[in-house]
Amino acid sequence: MEPEEIAGALADVAGAVVRSLVDRRGMSFTTASTLGRLEREGPSRLTALAVAEGVAQPSMTQLVQRLENKGLATRVSDPDDGRVTLVAITDAGRDVLAERRRERNARLVRRLAALSEDERRALGSAMRTALPLVRRIVDEPAGLNGQPDDMA
Repeated sequence: MEPEEIAGALADVAGAVVRSLVDRRGMSFTTASTLGRLEREGPSRLTALAVAEGVAQPSMTQLVQRLENKGLATRVSDPDDGRVTLVAITDAGRDVLAERRRERNARLVRRLAALSEDERRALGSAMRTALPLVRRIVDEPAGLNGQPDDMA
């Protein structure tokens, strides 16, 4: 496959998986993504969260306020600069994410059960090969070939 075909196939797979697994009850994708980012990366400035999530700062301010009202996030002082306020996930926020992941995985397991054993084996083999490569593509600031990522 040519790079353009691979890119299209990856986008199709990602879109199909996200559409079928996203739990749209009670929490938007951006909200869940923001909580996940706080869990992975630790406390962050509101402006940095807005940039990372691709939303305007006023929108992120509203989102963080909703998270605070639900007890899922809190504002804390920056240990390096007391004048700066950071947003941090709470234990309740971690619990909500863990439950969402359990539910998502259960939905996926039910869908995988519809495949034959041979199909599951083939998909498992493909995932063992693809996952490390996809992680490299999306986690490295420059792609596998060292060229800058122009998707920003």
